[in-house]
Amino acid sequence: MRLLIVEDDDIVADGITRALAAANYAVLKVNSAEAALAALAGEEFAMAVIDVGLPGADGLSLVRRLRSAGKSMPALILTARCTLNDKVKALDLGADDFLGKPFEAAELVARCRALMRRSSGASGALIKLNRMSVDLAGKRLRIDDTEVELTAREWSVLDCLLRRIGLIVTKERLQQAMSNQEHDITPNAVEVQVSRLRAKLGTAVVVRSLRGLGYRLEEAKPP
Repeated sequence: MRLLIVEDDDIVADGITRALAAANYAVLKVNSAEAALAALAGEEFAMAVIDVGLPGADGLSLVRRLRSAGKSMPALILTARCTLNDKVKALDLGADDFLGKPFEAAELVARCRALMRRSSGASGALIKLNRMSVDLAGKRLRIDDTEVELTAREWSVLDCLLRRIGLIVTKERLQQAMSNQEHDITPNAVEVQVSRLRAKLGTAVVVRSLRGLGYRLEEAKPP
């Protein structure tokens, strides 16, 4: 699961990243609303943690643009301004939660976890593709009527591919996802896990290799 951190204070951003990494989340850090929009144009994130006081467009403007563009991922707003009016404004613009600075890392992680759990429950964590049925929240995979067991690494790969069905997922992105389980994941390790995942998925779906680009999850063509 990958989170987007939009924070221009390097010290705060590094603290958030360390806290979320310790909770087994992968993170992309950017320092402006413009950089966040560029990242979101090419990748899906489980949620965003957004500071209000960004250079250029502020965090509330970013939330408004995300909602206007149809992005429904949870957004947690961070700010040193913590009045009732600030909270109401943030929530009215589409933020899901509001956390005043300074904050404890444990509370930030707990709020992120709660927002993603709520979002997963609201949107439905069950994904069906041909003969395959996947409960991402519960980590359960069924093909036809048979439950298939996956390792943590295989789940990381499948999660990434499912979040971008029909789109290319780079090998680097899969490396980042797998690094949640352990460090120093090599490109060869990605190839090994994709191969093992293919073997378990069988003919239910297709994990296509695109030389020099990455992988793409596709529906299997009928025989």
